[in-house]
Amino acid sequence: MALLELAEGGQLYYEWIGGHGGAAGKPVLVFLHEGLGCAAMWKDFSARLCAQAGCEGLVYDRRGYGQSVPLAAGRSVHYLHRYALEELPQVLALLGGRPYVVLGHSDGGSIALIHAADQPPGLAGVVTEAAHVFVEDVTLAGIREARAAYDAGKLRGLSRYHGAKTDQIFGAWADTWLRPAFGRWNIEYLLPSVTRPVLALQGSGDQYGTVAQLDAIAAQAPRARTAMLPDCGHTPHLEQPEAVLRAVAAFLKELEEK
Repeated sequence: MALLELAEGGQLYYEWIGGHGGAAGKPVLVFLHEGLGCAAMWKDFSARLCAQAGCEGLVYDRRGYGQSVPLAAGRSVHYLHRYALEELPQVLALLGGRPYVVLGHSDGGSIALIHAADQPPGLAGVVTEAAHVFVEDVTLAGIREARAAYDAGKLRGLSRYHGAKTDQIFGAWADTWLRPAFGRWNIEYLLPSVTRPVLALQGSGDQYGTVAQLDAIAAQAPRARTAMLPDCGHTPHLEQPEAVLRAVAAFLKELEEK
């Protein structure tokens, strides 16, 4: 079990995929989980992608999730920025200056875009799944349904991943997004600063977002391409793994050739 000491105190859990010796000419794939996720909830997708692309990978649990330290305080509407600009750079220090690609799902996708807009050295590209760049009515409706399901005991399987932190992290996620002030959250202003290549994916049946998210990314991020996956909900890498593996592997190959 590998733990990273945070500058502000506490520890984050992380693990390497494919060792830590370096793959010549290949970026490290850094996986950013969803708002109720953790490293383990990528299942075997992260390892399969790394093997197919010939890359090493790094997966980790953000503060509050999985095997990492619990949240130290309540969340503000800026929580995604803090994960992107304060916590993620500490994780990336583990790479020792090697080039990398961030792959983010849902909250992780938004974190990836915020991080990329800061134009960090070493970032080769960005892959997002079901990322949000603004809040939609369907997003809030989906979260209200999730809240009702959790209160009814239907999502208690999350405790397998988050243990005693489960109530805290679910509440932090749902309560923050449903806060009236968060309805105005929007990171479209950052997209023109995302100058590295972007592949943005979304499921056609995503219960938390519509094609408007992809359209905004495509229109405003200078080097973005998007793909809507049919017969797919909010978790493309688990619902349509073969399609996502093909799309991401092709994107990574193009990055190598540039």
